[in-house]
Amino acid sequence: MNRILHTMLRVSDIKRSIAFYTKVLGMDVLRTFDQPEQKFSLTFLGYNKESESCVLELTYNYRVQDYDMGNAFGHIAIGVDNCFDACKEIKALGGNVIREAGLLQGSNEIIAFVEDPDGYKIELIEKEFVDSAL
Repeated sequence: MNRILHTMLRVSDIKRSIAFYTKVLGMDVLRTFDQPEQKFSLTFLGYNKESESCVLELTYNYRVQDYDMGNAFGHIAIGVDNCFDACKEIKALGGNVIREAGLLQGSNEIIAFVEDPDGYKIELIEKEFVDSAL
């Protein structure tokens, strides 16, 4: 069986990024892989086990504080029960909502966008619309 295993993001501060994805977005740390001799560390996060779903890999390269975001990467998408409630909770936890919850133009989907500490965009989509698309 083929499936997408993970999406990798390079981050400038691994502790700050783990705090955002666990405390603000509610993911669990699934495993870490630290390679001091090679000067990098990997942390895998998600909502389910890696064997059951696609997860997020955060890559921290020692002493790299800044990355060129480029213009090819778009965003990560996460299904939520209610976009309006999720935005309120994310703001209360110190997260940055960059597009408030509302209708996606030309559809009946409710979406919102948040930004992680490194500037990566995360789309929130109400699960009702995710489930109907599957």
